[in-house]
Amino acid sequence: MTDVNQRREAYEPVAPTDHSPLATHHSIRSLFLCLICVLLGFGVLMIHSASITSKPTDWEEVYLRRHLMWLAIGVVSAAVAARLPSRFWRRAAPGLFVVTLILLAAVLVPGIGRQVKGAQRWIRYGSFSIQPSELAKITLTLFLCYLVDRMRPVLTTWVRGMLPLVVPLVFAVPLVLMQPDLGTSVFLASTGATALFVGGWPIRNFVLGGAAAVPGLIAVVQRKPYMMQRITGFVATCTDLNAAPYHLKQSLITLGTGGLWGSGLGKGWQKLSFLPEANTDFVFAVIGEELGLLGTLTVIALWVGLFLTGLRLLRPLDRTSFEYIAGFTLLTQLVLQAALNVAVVTAMVPPKGISHPLVSCGGSNLVVSLTALGIFLSLTRTGSPLAPAGGEGSGVRGERL
Repeated sequence: MTDVNQRREAYEPVAPTDHSPLATHHSIRSLFLCLICVLLGFGVLMIHSASITSKPTDWEEVYLRRHLMWLAIGVVSAAVAARLPSRFWRRAAPGLFVVTLILLAAVLVPGIGRQVKGAQRWIRYGSFSIQPSELAKITLTLFLCYLVDRMRPVLTTWVRGMLPLVVPLVFAVPLVLMQPDLGTSVFLASTGATALFVGGWPIRNFVLGGAAAVPGLIAVVQRKPYMMQRITGFVATCTDLNAAPYHLKQSLITLGTGGLWGSGLGKGWQKLSFLPEANTDFVFAVIGEELGLLGTLTVIALWVGLFLTGLRLLRPLDRTSFEYIAGFTLLTQLVLQAALNVAVVTAMVPPKGISHPLVSCGGSNLVVSLTALGIFLSLTRTGSPLAPAGGEGSGVRGERL
């Protein structure tokens, strides 16, 4: 009987103590979820505030109700994604990417794709709409990480380690560029480059890829007058505010009006038909006006905290694993999108219609952002490939040149 009890105790799970690595990991995951919830709550509050006009009507509640609907869909999607094992995402990556390519092609077909403000980026069925380029932010990342993981032995070779990893970008990025959507195309290319760099792709390949992409990018910008106008308008903003584009000028005025403490929640004036896209792309400017510099710095601090907490969750993983590469890339692209939105609102980069993840009025971007976070939690769950003994994920691949 004693032997039976000893064997039973040997197989019984041991509850983590307060100082065990497992307890620490759970605490960090809880903090990560708390930061996400705070950002989501901040977004709901500011969308409601940014939608209020001088004469409140029932129409303003439409924005909030629509955002809450997409938020509910996104939370369910994130919860399902977080519960799935990491091996599911590795196996599903090729199929998900193929489906995304089909949707990216379908959105360009007249009668299927819906054109809004001169861009054909949405597929709409009744009251339901989807933006395939948003899905590409997840599926392209997962597929590239899948290829890097599968091609590890030949990753540093010239042909076998280069061409198969370029093909997904060659298919996806031009399809988005044809919508047209230059900003998302560049963002997808940057995301792909991040996944390849973290995966250990040789530096020479980035040099060759950049040398081939830059001339094409310049040619595209020169053929699209509105793209050149955005660049010239950005330059004008740096030299003469009066010559700046209307939306950038109003964004800077909105931020400056708030001062240090802001005018008070719901008391901003710039959102009353002065500031374009007040509850979507330029909601950060509304935060600056109503909550002041303190409010904007709080949002930035939340994103910094989310990124650092995410890095802590990634630390135990093997840096050569699919889980680490995909998790790092998904986390980085989400924080990068928030940083780009802040940069656009503050006129630090040329204007681009990019929403503030988790905070802007929701739709495809909100659902995709929450799903990406759910996948991140799935990839960093305990039981994923751990770093080799002797270093915290220090599996740096050998020669990169």
